Amino acid sequence: MWNKISRVLIVVLALCLIYGGTQCWSETKGAKPARLDVSSSAFQEGAMIPKLYTCDGKNVSPPLTWGSVPDQTQSIALICDDPDAPRGTFVHWVLFNLPPETKGLPENVPVGKTLANGAKHGAGSSRKNGYLGPCPPSGVHRYYFKVYALDSKLNIESGITKEKLLKAMGGHVLAEGQLMGTYKRQ
Repeated sequence: MWNKISRVLIVVLALCLIYGGTQCWSETKGAKPARLDVSSSAFQEGAMIPKLYTCDGKNVSPPLTWGSVPDQTQSIALICDDPDAPRGTFVHWVLFNLPPETKGLPENVPVGKTLANGAKHGAGSSRKNGYLGPCPPSGVHRYYFKVYALDSKLNIESGITKEKLLKAMGGHVLAEGQLMGTYKRQ
């Protein structure tokens, strides 16, 4: 009997990892996270990201806004990554512990380890803290700006990786949303 249950659990976990990514373990208390609407005044969903926000421009972060977060929200996290990178997903930005009343980010968020509001930058694939704009080697790439409302403030240091942030967020995601922009170098 235990063998059969073990096999079922292994299959469910494998399917969860294959088809659900971090979604399977990032939800709070088994509930599906609420949906956050994420947008930018600089580009629309699926549209080209303006050159200003890329390695071909000033490489500053774009302005972002998101909808209301659940009342229980204690902090907000953001991850920007490019799943089309030749060597696997390239992480462009990791930011966490934004205050729960934060409704967005202005253009050109400072790059330091900790922001004035207490938020902390993690390290992207370049191993540097802060935003690193799109710079695809060839073709059109997609860039996902993912925002997460969390039920706790994370007790972790700046400079952590996306993977470590996702692990720390496990079981704490109340709501999430994303904005996808594209970029191709001229």
